[in-house]
Amino acid sequence: MSLLLDEIALATARLAEAGVPSPRTDAEEIAAFVHGVRRSELHLVKDSDFDALFWEGIARREAREPLQHITGRAYFRYLSLEVGPGVFIPRPETEVLAGWAIDRLREMDVATPTVVDLGTGSGAIALSIAQEVALARVHAVEVDPDAYAWAKRNIDELGQGRVTLHPEDLADCLPELEGMVDMVVSNPPYIPPDAVPRDPEVRDYDPPIALYGTGADGLDQVRAVERTARRLLRPGGFVAVEHADDQGPAVYLIFEEENGWRDVRNHQDLSRRDRFVTARFGQE
Repeated sequence: MSLLLDEIALATARLAEAGVPSPRTDAEEIAAFVHGVRRSELHLVKDSDFDALFWEGIARREAREPLQHITGRAYFRYLSLEVGPGVFIPRPETEVLAGWAIDRLREMDVATPTVVDLGTGSGAIALSIAQEVALARVHAVEVDPDAYAWAKRNIDELGQGRVTLHPEDLADCLPELEGMVDMVVSNPPYIPPDAVPRDPEVRDYDPPIALYGTGADGLDQVRAVERTARRLLRPGGFVAVEHADDQGPAVYLIFEEENGWRDVRNHQDLSRRDRFVTARFGQE
């Protein structure tokens, strides 16, 4: 066994003792990042090339700093995104919402669908749609300056000229697109103010503005998404909005039929937990 693989085994034990949920994977990811190779190539690193910076990364992860802050990268569907302090790290659960939106857009009889991503964060959903839906024109909205800076980096690198970033509030953004949008997507802040996450990676590193919703139930931003989607969507357009796994019924009720919403549905993530609500606006 090589020196690096021996060190990875020791690091795995340290990370497991610290309560890191995926210690072996994280140790290998840090090793691959430090040595500039893929995880599948770790066995090729020569003993003489071992870099002690590996242990600096392990110490940071042992202190429960997110892996993505150490490597500077987060993976979302087919994207590799730049992330770091000041931006919400995209989650695998949100990939299901993005996949639903992509499937619906591909089914539409629209040559160049217009999409709005409210609260884009790193740009993960917006960029996935731009990458996977031919000719889609995506507008990404982000009011927080720190997150906006990360989104700009990713959109400049990966946006293919089809993602436009707007430094606006999701509650009153894009008046120029009223009644013209085919799809609105959003992963807004929705954690109730008094519900502090248990995971240190979330509690101590994700920006509070991206985590905590306002209102007693944390859903005021979801209500704002509903109002904005109602204003932006064309008749027959769709909205998809993420929520916590215990908020499905409450979010479902936000999309009221009397406000023009049809086909309101709860959707589950890969863990079979309620994760996002979709609805169609008005009639075709």
